[in-house]
Amino acid sequence: MKSLTDPTQALSTGLGKIRTEFHVPDGFPPDVMAAANAAAKRVPNQHADRTAMPFVTLDPASSTDLDQAFSIETSAGDLLLHYAIADVAWFAEDSDAVDLEAWNRGETLYLPDGKAGLYPPVIAEGAASLLPNGPRPSIIFTVRVAEDGAVKLDGAERAIIRSRAKLAYDSAQASDLPTGFAELARRMAANEERRGASRVDPPEQEVEKLADGTFQLSFRPLLQSEQDNAALSLAANMAIADAMLAHKTGLFRVMSGPDASKIQRLRNAAQALGLSWPASSSLRDYQRTLDPVDPRQAALMLEIRRAGNGASYQPYQEGVVPWHEAMAATYAHATAPLRRLADRYVVRCALAIANGQPVPQAVTDAFERLPRVMGRADARASQINHAAIDLAEAVMLKGHERETFKAVVTDFVDHGVRVQLADMPVVANVKASGLRQGDGLDLKLVSADPDRRSILFEPAV
Repeated sequence: MKSLTDPTQALSTGLGKIRTEFHVPDGFPPDVMAAANAAAKRVPNQHADRTAMPFVTLDPASSTDLDQAFSIETSAGDLLLHYAIADVAWFAEDSDAVDLEAWNRGETLYLPDGKAGLYPPVIAEGAASLLPNGPRPSIIFTVRVAEDGAVKLDGAERAIIRSRAKLAYDSAQASDLPTGFAELARRMAANEERRGASRVDPPEQEVEKLADGTFQLSFRPLLQSEQDNAALSLAANMAIADAMLAHKTGLFRVMSGPDASKIQRLRNAAQALGLSWPASSSLRDYQRTLDPVDPRQAALMLEIRRAGNGASYQPYQEGVVPWHEAMAATYAHATAPLRRLADRYVVRCALAIANGQPVPQAVTDAFERLPRVMGRADARASQINHAAIDLAEAVMLKGHERETFKAVVTDFVDHGVRVQLADMPVVANVKASGLRQGDGLDLKLVSADPDRRSILFEPAV
């Protein structure tokens, strides 16, 4: 983890340029704000009272747009996950100003100095957010998790809940969490292994704004609490996906895996990095043994992530089983409607199915339009993230021209290699030949230009 010295405010200036370049919205139009303010005052009248249930939330400490709250109880040998999801549809009606603006945005965009929300804060961080400062409308999905980790959607209802606590990933204790939380995560992990799921969570390169207004650039592995919390979403998303598929409707998250040639390339990369990958072990099995704390194993995890084909959205098609290769399952996005447009419609679909009602035509129509809208939004979010990291790397290295840095080759690119610096969370492309993955080398920094968000290294002589 490295702090960024930025006396000239190059990072702040560069982030402003990124916002302009990628057309990141600055606030909301007056008509959207007026509609959102009115919507936030709507009194829920189609919701059961479930305020006696002991719900809690678990998120980053600074988060205020809370999509999910949960409670867990036992049922014989099963666990019942009561997963409350923010009832965004109560505040965004089809074709109103709030809804139309959300379709323009697609998803919340995150930058180190702030986010551009999918919905106005009065909804996303107020009336719809499952904060513990008052009752909130939600959709409670009850998911049955068997001893072997198999999941089934037992029911769904519109309900008013009151969260008992806003827990944070980096401070939550086992005693703060519902009984069964760790066991549910264990069951889901064991089920993933039995399915042969190939999901990997490599450390993320990110830029974070600190409390004192400065920034830091780091590689951040997921905390155990984050991984366990993700198991709740996985259980709900898989159960909802199965329910939609059984009713021949829905919107699914799909992804194909790397082909044979890419897998062989990954085996070569593992060998070059000095890692032992037994010939009898499949990619799915092998990658589950990798430790993101080890730099060489983390580098291979990043290579595995890049080798996979990107995930996309797909509406139900007769005779086609939507498949997510990394999950080794039929999978959907339903648990983050405050941050992703598609989730709001999947939630509405699953609520109708669970209650024996027809799926609204507006939802069915949306499933045909959403893949293109979400694809465009995902691409812009990815471009913004990469631009912010490129900027931070250039700011960090500015003033260190002509200095020498140790690095490790992680991959091959056109006309050279991709490297990771040994002492900084920086990756770069370098024109060089005669190297193998895993080789160490010394590099000289030629230039670092925050204005262009570029850095240039060459092999040190």
